[in-house]
Amino acid sequence: MDWIDGMRNAITYIEENITKDISADDIAAKAYVSTFYFQKAFSLLCGYTVGEYIRFRRLALAGSELAITDARIIDIALKYGYDSPDSFTKAFVRFHGVSPSAVRRDGALIKSFAPLKLKFTLEGGYIMDYKICDKAAFKVLGVSKRFNYDEAKTEIPKFWTEHYQSGRGNIVCGMYGICRDTDNRELEYVIADDYDGRLVPEGFVTMTVPALTWAVFPCKGPMPDAVQEVSRKIFAEWLPNNGEYEMAENYNIELYTDIRNYAKGNQDENYYSEVWIPIKKK
Repeated sequence: MDWIDGMRNAITYIEENITKDISADDIAAKAYVSTFYFQKAFSLLCGYTVGEYIRFRRLALAGSELAITDARIIDIALKYGYDSPDSFTKAFVRFHGVSPSAVRRDGALIKSFAPLKLKFTLEGGYIMDYKICDKAAFKVLGVSKRFNYDEAKTEIPKFWTEHYQSGRGNIVCGMYGICRDTDNRELEYVIADDYDGRLVPEGFVTMTVPALTWAVFPCKGPMPDAVQEVSRKIFAEWLPNNGEYEMAENYNIELYTDIRNYAKGNQDENYYSEVWIPIKKK
């Protein structure tokens, strides 16, 4: 099964099991990719995480049931995965802007959130530059932190800010941003440089990235937009239309060049970075 059909299968599975206890592992299995890469691709392509999509769909359906049925609020809350009226009401208000009782009592307006339909197309003859290279295992020194998938998009940039504000940037400048999955529930993110054999300072770790074949995609332009746009195109254009390679290990690496070489640092229009994706022959 190819990437496009796998993603569509996964979305169909979500919709058919929207009131059940489903996990990211279950969903990714329908796409025949790892949980790590499914969640990364889903977020890049759709603009929200798998968890957010499921939550929004459930709240939209719950709103519709409140508006058109006589079912008790507590029964609707339980149906869509909320253990108590309080937790359901809080989530409902955040999504719809009104309380469940206001919908039932006053006919207040509710929000819709339609099922997702992914369409993969080639637009404008866009050409992606990339190279395939075999790289031996290499060791890095850095600082590590774990994130759940729903918070990673907002929390990882904060991690970079904290790294430099703490002064740790004087020890590790951040040549790499290494993301890897170890248990399908959280991802580990490491801000790192090549390890030179020095004594590992307190609060730092070493990591060995295994020997892999990488697809390397160059990025040019201000951060983080340049890397984010190339990452989106990898999953939206390169991967669906590539018949030779598929994803391999659960790693994703971003390489950053020295900001001192650019007049505007990493906001310079010519700033160069790369996205590395481990691949294998189909």
